[in-house]
Amino acid sequence: MAACALLMGLSACSNTPAGQEGSGIGTALRQAAAEAVAARRGSSEAPVAPRTPQQRAEEALRLNPGPLIMVGLENLGTTQIMALTGQNGAMRTYMTPNEQALILRGGMLVGTRGLGNDMSVTEPQTETLIRNGQSGSGQRILRYYTGDGLETPLRFDCTTGPGPNPGIMVENCAGHGVTFQNNYQVQGGQITVSRQWGGPALGYLTIQTLRP
Repeated sequence: MAACALLMGLSACSNTPAGQEGSGIGTALRQAAAEAVAARRGSSEAPVAPRTPQQRAEEALRLNPGPLIMVGLENLGTTQIMALTGQNGAMRTYMTPNEQALILRGGMLVGTRGLGNDMSVTEPQTETLIRNGQSGSGQRILRYYTGDGLETPLRFDCTTGPGPNPGIMVENCAGHGVTFQNNYQVQGGQITVSRQWGGPALGYLTIQTLRP
């Protein structure tokens, strides 16, 4: 899948009813859990080789007819498939069966749930620049939950511009002694593949649209 290769490159540099994550993802996760249990019990069967992210994406697309994204959590070294569970205007919520969720607006990360130190919401003044492929500057306000459950706002000064690869927009942000860089592939105003910073504890997330 060409988008998978691009995702690796980025790492280098009205309401919809809930429950649309589908039996396909649940089946895949249950199968993976069963394989792990069998291994711990010393099953006599030959071990099953771990599936690659591309294999998992292909299986999810085959089993689930709805919108899907693939998310890599760099700090945890994990990759997950998330299915659309709700939509309110341009805001879409994607979730795993264990209720870890991302909230996206046209591919722009605006919130997380169930991942720990979650982003309550982010307010990017640079969003229009990124979607239009323009260079410029603006603030990004990230509000996230601290360990005591309180919401803490962080303000960053950001600049946008073309990346080193064709079709990629780069957003560089700095503030509070922290710097980070977000990378976006934009098609028709929609962010289809990206690497976005989720906060001091959560770190970077790579997000790829498998089915819009």
